[in-house]
Amino acid sequence: MNVRTIKKLLGDLKDGRVTVDEALDRLKSMPYDELDCATLDTHRGLRKGFPEVIYGGGKSAAQIKTIMKAMSGRGENCLVTRVDRKKGLLLKKAFPSAAYCELSGTFFKKTHKIEPCGKGVIMVISAGTSDMPVAEEAAKVAEYMGNDVRRLYDVGVAGIHRLLGKKDDIWAANVIIVVAGMEGALPSVVAGLVARPVIAVPTSVGYGANLGGLTTLMAMLNSCASGVSVVNIDNGFGAAYVASLINKEREQV
Repeated sequence: MNVRTIKKLLGDLKDGRVTVDEALDRLKSMPYDELDCATLDTHRGLRKGFPEVIYGGGKSAAQIKTIMKAMSGRGENCLVTRVDRKKGLLLKKAFPSAAYCELSGTFFKKTHKIEPCGKGVIMVISAGTSDMPVAEEAAKVAEYMGNDVRRLYDVGVAGIHRLLGKKDDIWAANVIIVVAGMEGALPSVVAGLVARPVIAVPTSVGYGANLGGLTTLMAMLNSCASGVSVVNIDNGFGAAYVASLINKEREQV
């Protein structure tokens, strides 16, 4: 259930197109539905503006299919993150019309049109090509949440002229997600150039002293530039969700 479907249901009830009993039948699975492998939060779309997102890591393809079928049956768009190639191919057989992106690890089944809800552009910037899987996770999630997303990849501080050559595009963005590994310097550079929220995503890309992204995380947390907030290591999804909330045109209910 989401705001759109609840409004339609209440309108149909008011105009006599559905009975009270029919309306109650549609609402009976709220606020959650107990499946064999999960307890689906059917109220989340109404509370948060976007339905529950399925974390694919640690779940079998069969479990993901069960959850997706339950969500699709309620008219919800289904987004799964952290889907590896093996699971992606199995899910694609079950849902041929869905979109699987191996780079980002996202799997998306659309049951209704994605309604644009962003006030402006979300710009996703990556320091290096090796950071692209996390950057693409952020970009895909933000797009599926109804935002206009632009990408600017491989513009790290080792060749900062690549970033500065795109300054007009960067300044035009409403929210900026910056994805970087190694020493994690890029978010500070970007935040020093713009008067926009910058969401920094540390990645686990780097040599030994990167410590699996911990060095990058600490560097971003210690940024001297104002306007930087930091999510967890490799958490492109979390960055996209926050960026979407910042960018969202609030729905009146």
